[in-house]
Amino acid sequence: MQIAYRARDLAEAHIVAGLLESRGIESHVGGHYLQGAMGEIGAAGFTNVHVEDDDYSLARALVAEYESSTPSEPRSDEEQLEDRANRYATWFLLVLAFVMVLLFGAL
Repeated sequence: MQIAYRARDLAEAHIVAGLLESRGIESHVGGHYLQGAMGEIGAAGFTNVHVEDDDYSLARALVAEYESSTPSEPRSDEEQLEDRANRYATWFLLVLAFVMVLLFGAL
C-alpha cells in the first residue's frame, strides 16, 4: 500500500477516503490512535490515506482534483495566533516531558 494523501486531521482523511471509495478505489485511513496522543493540542500529520499500489496513480489524480477544488482562503490574524499558540504549547509539553524523564531517570 502507498500513501495517496497526507491529511491535516482525521476528518479530512475520511473525506478523501470517501471520495476515493466513491470512485471504486479501496482505501485505508491510518493514524486513528495517534491523533489524540497530544491531547487538546490537536496533533497533525499522523493521518494518512493509503491505497493499493495498482490504484495509486488514479488515486493521486483524484486527490489532485480534490486539492484544486478546495478553496484556499487567506487565514485571519486570529487563526494565525491560534496556530502559533498551539505550536508553543506543543514545544512546551515536549520540553516538559523531556525534563520529567531526566528528573525521574536521575532518581
